[in-house]
Amino acid sequence: MTTITICKTADGKYTGFTCFGHAGYAKKNRPDILCSAISILVINTINSLEALAGEQLKTVTNEETGFIKCDFENDLQDKSILLMDAMVFGLENLSKNYGEQYLQVKFEEV
Repeated sequence: MTTITICKTADGKYTGFTCFGHAGYAKKNRPDILCSAISILVINTINSLEALAGEQLKTVTNEETGFIKCDFENDLQDKSILLMDAMVFGLENLSKNYGEQYLQVKFEEV
């Protein structure tokens, strides 16, 4: 299962997110479309935040365990908030459509 924790301040500002695990949706030795979809949403958001919005991020990854930690160095710009909202929207829809046994999206106040 993949668990994604979205971190926000008490006033709702994004501070970063953490992903851990592989979805495990596909049968053994088969391509996992859910894991691929999660990866695309998360990695594209990170790349877009950096390249298109100019945000300063601190990221740590481990492909083997499916670990990605992304912390925002500063408060996000409006366009970056929209990118994060879009990622969360996509992930929540994947979780609803494929099931929480494969993908859980959580929120944590920091």
